[in-house]
Amino acid sequence: MKKNITINLCGRLFQIDEDAYELLQHYIESLRHSFGKSEGGDEIVDDIEARIAELFTELREQGNEAITIDHVKAIISRIGEPEQLTENEESDKSDKAYKFDSFNSAAQGVYDNVRKRTCGKKLFRNPNDKMVAGVLSGLAKYTDTDPVIWRLLTVLFSAFYGVGIIIYIVLAIILPEARTPEQLLQMEGKAVTPQHLADIVVDKDQSTNHQPNLFRSLFAIILKILFGFFVGIASIVAIILFCGFLFALVVLVSALTFPVNSYMPFNLQAMGLAELYETNPMILIIFVFSLFMMLLIPIYAIVHMLLSLSKKVQPMGIAQRIAWILLWIVALCSIIPCSISMAKFRHEQRTKEYFHTHIYQDVLMDDNDMDFMRHGEWNLIKAEDCAHYTAHGEYFDGNKSVRYLDTYNDECRAIYQVERKQAVEPGIYRLDCIARAEGPGSFVYAIGDSKMLTSIPAYGNRGGELAAQIKKELSHMLASDSLNDVGIDESTKEVDIKGMKFVLTDLHQDNKKKLKRICKGYGWSIVSIDNIVVTGDSITYGLSTDEGFTGHPNRAKWFSATDFKLTRTGDLPHIKNDKTRHPRIKRNKRR
Repeated sequence: MKKNITINLCGRLFQIDEDAYELLQHYIESLRHSFGKSEGGDEIVDDIEARIAELFTELREQGNEAITIDHVKAIISRIGEPEQLTENEESDKSDKAYKFDSFNSAAQGVYDNVRKRTCGKKLFRNPNDKMVAGVLSGLAKYTDTDPVIWRLLTVLFSAFYGVGIIIYIVLAIILPEARTPEQLLQMEGKAVTPQHLADIVVDKDQSTNHQPNLFRSLFAIILKILFGFFVGIASIVAIILFCGFLFALVVLVSALTFPVNSYMPFNLQAMGLAELYETNPMILIIFVFSLFMMLLIPIYAIVHMLLSLSKKVQPMGIAQRIAWILLWIVALCSIIPCSISMAKFRHEQRTKEYFHTHIYQDVLMDDNDMDFMRHGEWNLIKAEDCAHYTAHGEYFDGNKSVRYLDTYNDECRAIYQVERKQAVEPGIYRLDCIARAEGPGSFVYAIGDSKMLTSIPAYGNRGGELAAQIKKELSHMLASDSLNDVGIDESTKEVDIKGMKFVLTDLHQDNKKKLKRICKGYGWSIVSIDNIVVTGDSITYGLSTDEGFTGHPNRAKWFSATDFKLTRTGDLPHIKNDKTRHPRIKRNKRR
């Protein structure tokens, strides 16, 4: 005994069995799904319904009081399945497509082929033919292609570009698994009928007992190893980023909660963001909110997944997963420009602070240069195109930590003039210093009553007059029989060579390496200016490459100077007339 129901089909009433009604309803829904996206699809379905009503009328006229499921199956086979109707319709369209140009024809052909393969199907992860998560097998079912093609493409993209595993992980998160027989039928694009449901159950049992071949097992092992490797790395990176983002969130929330001048360890003033919060607070607020969403969404997804595995909640649908992923991407895209703005603001602030604390006499320089200039009381007269203002590493006695005046320009364009002023009594003086240069054009000068210049010898950073003099005097000392004859103290065995003291008893021990370094020279020479007449109370001395000051163009890429020493060598001459007076000495006006 079967249950009958009455239906209204195109304005006509028919008695139909319940199972026949379900099959007919599913058939009409499949037709509407197949023709719904095409132009005039609703009219086609209405015409098919009218044709079914006519066939039902013929059956009733033949004496059939109720329509059975066999009648419905016969009518469906007579009219055709939705896939067959869609194929016929698209073949008609393809005949008309020849009227268009080749590009439109090719594009229409690709579209028709894809639509034919995916029509009536839903995208799921295939549990019956999976190696890791069933993503590639599900794509193969959806596109009606061989899953081996998808697997080979995944391996190639993972090996050469590294994006295959990332895309696979994203699809494994988004796509649900086809668990029920109805979902398996939807994955294959088949109608949900008792016969198809029975076939799905039989196929599932057979696939459970199926033994994979060697190639399949090997491929599955390789894919699982790659998947596990990338998942492991991604998990470690995710944990590190999560902890970093969480710490940043706590710091920023505490900084925004408490006042700027609070005694909390984290506040906007300490992070250098107080001015940004006062001028544009929305950047920090959006950054904190986006960071909060970036942390909250993964936590929610993990908790929901664990609850769904324990059957306490339903798994997320595709729409919900896509929505959460899009929201997470929006949060990430909001964080990036906010981070760039914060970093740019912080960089500008640090640059201002650096300029404020690293300017010496209107010239920007590093800490070492500034400390040397300030402690030595040097005044920068000119500093143009200079890479630096002091250096270390090639001091004449080999001590690499001693700093000295130095500048560099690869195109010999450095204009560098530095000087200092020393208070003295009237008299005659000599200026000694140790200097070197890569080429001509650099000068040591002294200004007493007039300007006096002497050029720095250009030996580069090898040899030099100082090393030659030391070698000469040292050889004379070592060749002498008596220490007193060469000016060496017998009690201390100490000798002074060009201002450097050596103990000859330790010459082959402590001082051996020092003398070896000195004999390398580094290009240093002793530069002297004699007969500096001073009738005033000070002398100004220094070094310069300024052509306007020296009268000579600079041809040196670099030059150095150190150990300036001012020595009084005599008194001013006195002329006795009626009264003692100083002779007139011509003074050169300092430029």
